Amino acid sequence: MNLEQNLRMSLRALAANKLRSFLTMLGIIIGVAAVITLISVGQGVEHFIAEQFQGLGNNLLFVFPGQIQPGGPPQARSGQGLTNDDVEALSDPLLVPDVIRVVPEYDRAALVTRDRYEARTSVSGTTPDYPDVRNFYPIAGSFFGWQDDHAVARVAVLGQTVYQELFPDGEPPVGQTIKINNVNFRVIGLLEEKGGSGFNDQDDVVLVPLSTAQRRLFPARRSDGKMRIDFIYAQVTDEERQEAAIVQIELALRAAHRIDFDEENDFTVLSQSEIVSAFGEVTGILTLFLAVIAGISLLVGGIGIMNIMLVSVTERTREIGLRKAVGAKQRDILWQFLVEAVLLAVAGGIVGLALGAAGAQIIAGLSDTLTPVVAWDSIALAIGFSAAVGLFFGIFPARRASRLNPIDALRYE
Repeated sequence: MNLEQNLRMSLRALAANKLRSFLTMLGIIIGVAAVITLISVGQGVEHFIAEQFQGLGNNLLFVFPGQIQPGGPPQARSGQGLTNDDVEALSDPLLVPDVIRVVPEYDRAALVTRDRYEARTSVSGTTPDYPDVRNFYPIAGSFFGWQDDHAVARVAVLGQTVYQELFPDGEPPVGQTIKINNVNFRVIGLLEEKGGSGFNDQDDVVLVPLSTAQRRLFPARRSDGKMRIDFIYAQVTDEERQEAAIVQIELALRAAHRIDFDEENDFTVLSQSEIVSAFGEVTGILTLFLAVIAGISLLVGGIGIMNIMLVSVTERTREIGLRKAVGAKQRDILWQFLVEAVLLAVAGGIVGLALGAAGAQIIAGLSDTLTPVVAWDSIALAIGFSAAVGLFFGIFPARRASRLNPIDALRYE
């Protein structure tokens, strides 16, 4: 008996018991749908994170205080951290020739108000090179200059989210006065819309000169007289020079921090690709963990197929005996029931695939930023795994059917 005949017989057998066939496939359908949805969302998250970190700027390195260990917060030696002196050291072309721009950030949460409107947001002190390093430019007004930083000027540039909260009527913000922690600031610029990043909403920010943030808003002077900062962006001349730039930055900061040759760094230098990779590992592990949980449904579905096929063998004992009596061989009976089990599993996998893709699209519709990715490899995995489940759990019932004695089978009531 060829495969085509087996398929026709299997389809007739399944069609004769439509409800039972559907209930048998339900476990496979739920399992495949859950796996496809979770994998699609996980890949969408990884793609989103990669896009957002690439949107931070071109050829960037990130310098953080302390040693960043996987699964834990940065660990810094007592009294150590990043300061304005470190920014000056990294800005020296003799020490770090492969870095063309260095931009520090000093961030704190603050209450920003205008008349009766208010916004709780992040206020970042930075330098005039910030727009060029971050590819984040004003669409109205201008960014502050070095003279503003030297003069500790009370000027501010608003992100789009803060602007919408403080100016809900859409009036021009440039020239208006706002208060940051009850200190008056003049708005001189409005940033373009950037969207979310791997960390947060990049538009939910107010930028002020670094000196203003450190001296007027959030006193940053340490006990040794140095001004602390939170982290540093370092823009590299070319992507191929990133590894060399990392070495130069480490040597410059080790010298500035007076770290002995046998001591570990009290800072961490990361590239964009390393950060994206770290986030990708986390999301990948989480996706795999959830997919394994969802895969339990496939196991349950496979057990359901085996149980139903055993019932089917019992119900069709006389049919099996009749077929053997007219010349059907043992392998013909084996393949008949094996094809039926695989057909059940694959049909359930196809339905589950469609539901999983639909679930991913529903999640995409609920999110403005996340776009789940239904990849071909996940589709092939779903169908292949479904067929494997049907094959594995169909072997035992099929072998049992093929080994029935034709005389005993014909006498079965």
